[in-house]
Amino acid sequence: MTRKALFVIAILPLFISACGMMQSIVKSTFPYTANITIPKTSVTDKSYAAVSLANSFDQNFSKSGNNGDRVSEVSLISAKLVSEEPARYNIGNIKTIRIYLSAEDGKDEILVATRTDITADVGNTLVLDVDNSTFLDKLVRQPNIRIKMVYELRKKIDTDVSLHLVLGLNAYPAGRK
Repeated sequence: MTRKALFVIAILPLFISACGMMQSIVKSTFPYTANITIPKTSVTDKSYAAVSLANSFDQNFSKSGNNGDRVSEVSLISAKLVSEEPARYNIGNIKTIRIYLSAEDGKDEILVATRTDITADVGNTLVLDVDNSTFLDKLVRQPNIRIKMVYELRKKIDTDVSLHLVLGLNAYPAGRK
């Protein structure tokens, strides 16, 4: 009995990960995340770009690191920045933010989130305005997704700042009618 249970437990994740419906649920449940660093050398009133690779929990369930071919109509539904280090960093010290997704080499870059009206006292968490006018199907089929954050500081910083970006996606099974 124990061997049968262990066999079923071992095979079940493989079966589930092969199913398009399950992959759409997984893509819609586990966000892409990235840590982005703003260096203390950044000055005010000048645009900078910070780049990082995004990671998602569902990348661990596939031999190639991605089951994106099993989903379609992938769109961004939420974007949030959280201060990591220092934890109480006021994101209101940033005047504007634009988030772009692209392939790892920077090709096919798509603007997915912005925020231009950041108040000076917003605190250590900021919800961004999502641009979901473009499907991200091609990007989620890539083994790695590159995040580029273009920002402009309102106030000079005296230490490097690490921000955690969380991107929530929505997806449907590929080939659905």
